[in-house]
Amino acid sequence: MEESDKNVEKFIDSVIKNASLETPSLDFTSKIMAQVEALEQKKVIMYQPLISRKVWILIAMALISILIYAFSSDESVAYIEFRLTISKIIPPINVPETTSYTVLIVALMALIQIPILKNYFDRRFEA
Repeated sequence: MEESDKNVEKFIDSVIKNASLETPSLDFTSKIMAQVEALEQKKVIMYQPLISRKVWILIAMALISILIYAFSSDESVAYIEFRLTISKIIPPINVPETTSYTVLIVALMALIQIPILKNYFDRRFEA
């Protein structure tokens, strides 16, 4: 058993000594880098907002026109009268002070965290 192992080792040593080193072609690095650059170019993701700027402008114009119509027409007086009659039927809701503070703090924290998280994920996807 030991002799066969020694013979195998001798054979492997002779094969390794007789084998020549393979060298890559001269422009091997440039070819690989060209392929890497091609892969990177395919992964580029262009940012496109879900709601385009034109749609935001249309929404803003619609809201402004609704507000102008509501405050300039005679129907706003009817709305105020309707609101007064509703307030007689449905009593106002009394919210405890701690609840209103809690809701305010949660809303503020959400408004603070949204830009921070957006910047974090933007940087993460850029790298």
